[in-house]
Amino acid sequence: MPTRLPPITLYLLIANIVVFLLQQMMHATLLAHFALWPWGPDQMAQLPDGSVTAIGFRPWQLVTYGFMHGSIQHIFFNMFALYMFGGAIEQTFGPRPFLLYYFVCLITAALTQLLVVKYFTHGFEPTLGASGAIFGLLLAFGMLYPHERLMLIFLPIPIPAWLFVILYGGVELVLGVGGWQANVAHFAHLGGMLGGFLMIEYWRGKFPIKPKRRLMR
Repeated sequence: MPTRLPPITLYLLIANIVVFLLQQMMHATLLAHFALWPWGPDQMAQLPDGSVTAIGFRPWQLVTYGFMHGSIQHIFFNMFALYMFGGAIEQTFGPRPFLLYYFVCLITAALTQLLVVKYFTHGFEPTLGASGAIFGLLLAFGMLYPHERLMLIFLPIPIPAWLFVILYGGVELVLGVGGWQANVAHFAHLGGMLGGFLMIEYWRGKFPIKPKRRLMR
């Protein structure tokens, strides 16, 4: 467990907490404009103040949804994971690459969720939370520190990080395909892991277009 957080991880923690507090004061307004809504025609909705507004997808939602959370439990577990893994990943990547990595995972998670909703589930519910980016950080930890030991709170058995990530990703896939826990964006989680995997492989020089600086881990 880290004792001193590097700057980007600390700022992300603060930003998420501040936005969550703002949600408590103006929840419906923030949800209507800054949560991730499905692609497609807008729908009209009445806010608590009596005003009527059009709700639908807007480009900025690809980022803003990741700073909003649905409950104290939701933000607690996401911020706990950011606290646990963010510092180690930021120290490995450096501040600017870490910030880029975080937002790549967040955006690929959002795009994955939009595609799944549009072509498969066809619902019209908002997606919110930093989970897509958090799963990207978990993926990075498993790839960069594969032999570190991790364990779930409800299953206190230490297992290697690489196996933990594979098992967790497999569970998310099964839950998503099976339609269980419909209020959880399982495919957004998987999208965040996919974005993280592609980013790390690019930094390792595995693609035809090579990075200026390679990740040596």
